[in-house]
Amino acid sequence: MGRGGKFVVQFLDRKPPDAETAPPTVLPMVQVHPRPGAGDTVTSVTPAGQRPGKGLGGNSVGLLGSAVIGISTVAPVYCLTSTLGPTAGQVGVQMPAVFLAGFLPMLLVAFAYRELNKAVPDCGTSFTWTVQAFGPRVGWMCGWGLVIATIIVLSNLAGVATSFFYLLLGQLTGNDSVAALDGNRPVHVATCLAFIAAATAISYRGMTATKGVQYALVALQLAVLAVFVAMALTKARSGDLPASTGFSWTWLNPFAVQSFAAFTAGLSLSIFMFWGWDACLTVNEETQGSAKTPGRAALLAMVVLVGSYLLTAVAAQMFAGTGEEGTGLGNPDTAGNVFAALADPVMGTALGVLLFVAVLASAAASLQTTFLPVARTVLAMSAYEALPPSFARIHPRFRSPGRATVAAGTATGVFYAAMSFLSENVLIDTIYALGLMICFYYSITAFACAWYFRGELRRSVRDALFKGVFPVLGGALLAAVFGKTLYDMWDPSYGSGSSVLGVGSVFVIGVALLLLGVVLMLAMQRRSPAFFRGEVLTRSTPALVVEG
Repeated sequence: MGRGGKFVVQFLDRKPPDAETAPPTVLPMVQVHPRPGAGDTVTSVTPAGQRPGKGLGGNSVGLLGSAVIGISTVAPVYCLTSTLGPTAGQVGVQMPAVFLAGFLPMLLVAFAYRELNKAVPDCGTSFTWTVQAFGPRVGWMCGWGLVIATIIVLSNLAGVATSFFYLLLGQLTGNDSVAALDGNRPVHVATCLAFIAAATAISYRGMTATKGVQYALVALQLAVLAVFVAMALTKARSGDLPASTGFSWTWLNPFAVQSFAAFTAGLSLSIFMFWGWDACLTVNEETQGSAKTPGRAALLAMVVLVGSYLLTAVAAQMFAGTGEEGTGLGNPDTAGNVFAALADPVMGTALGVLLFVAVLASAAASLQTTFLPVARTVLAMSAYEALPPSFARIHPRFRSPGRATVAAGTATGVFYAAMSFLSENVLIDTIYALGLMICFYYSITAFACAWYFRGELRRSVRDALFKGVFPVLGGALLAAVFGKTLYDMWDPSYGSGSSVLGVGSVFVIGVALLLLGVVLMLAMQRRSPAFFRGEVLTRSTPALVVEG
């Protein structure tokens, strides 16, 4: 932050629900503390007698950088190669319509995040906002949902990056034995841990290092997708391919899906494809214009993602069709990695390697940026005494949550190694349970928005829509998906097909992870009773907004 910067103390009870009749708010006294090691231009503002601010480096990233972080965390190329096939298998040519349907609840929830961030630009995001709306216990569980979902997806991303690393080496060397190294469990896990360590190290060095890496990796992904779309459309329109099909506007009609069960299955996959855009909100305290920029970045990231998904889906569908043989998108033998099957037919041998590079870059980029939301959520929970205070330590040079970042990396590595050697089925089912956690904390955050702003909903049509109607609708849609997914998970055929006493192992794992959060919350309640009594984080807790 330059010497011309200024600080604005923003009080979280901007206007309580009963503001028209409530007495004037008495603002607590504030005092200015220097941030150790940050230089003479960085200070923090806190209530007298309370802890200093979190200490993250302000003004480290702008609108474009924040949007890039959101796009990178979603990992669009990886999501497409792993989801195009299963979605086409469920809904056929209505795949673009299902992508749009999955985008709708995420967009509505994004409006909730934007409005909440304007009021409370805190890196704890879902945790902080739901504590203020619904109290410490609901907020703690919401934060836990984000943390455990991120740990699961980090381990999965590391595994995907490892698999494509060896697959790419095999392609480049023409040696099948090199590609086969991915099937060697000790080698796979060791390489996976190396990827996790590298991603942790980059995130540990703060937003400047993170931003530089992400510009290159996201640009590579989008450029390769653009080339793939252009070449697929050109070849499909040539009429020389027996499986190709002409575009139809009916592909965008979600009501044309053959059954409701198929639609909900495709919708669950589609929602997963958009998860991660909220990473730009978790770096709000490090963003230029922390009250407005992160929300705009989230919406920009969402537009780029849905555009990329629709164009790629239409192009792939026109080129290969949705059949179950050959390069058809519905072929179960290639469903887990569609781009591996389409790389050579669409782009040729030379350019086709770029698709493997893009998938590897996508997984690696997302692995690195996904550390941002979990580390900053843990930082906020620790700063507000919901977790042990050691996780609130900020690196004096990099201004990053170093202890929380290392803890997230360690937890990810231990989790993946343990699950890999314990049971491949358990690892697969844990990943299937991820959707449950995503819907859990997103829906709670959306409902928290409407409740937080309940006193402002009658001020204008805009407030009613963006602070009330849209968030509630988005939260309700995700809550419905949560309930439907929970019901489906009961069936042992869901996921790997494993079961525990006749109950699907995905259901058991998903519920067990949520219950583990309850157990940890009760343990922290004994250690930090003040937070759970509502004495630490309330609507009147002041927040620091750093403006350039």
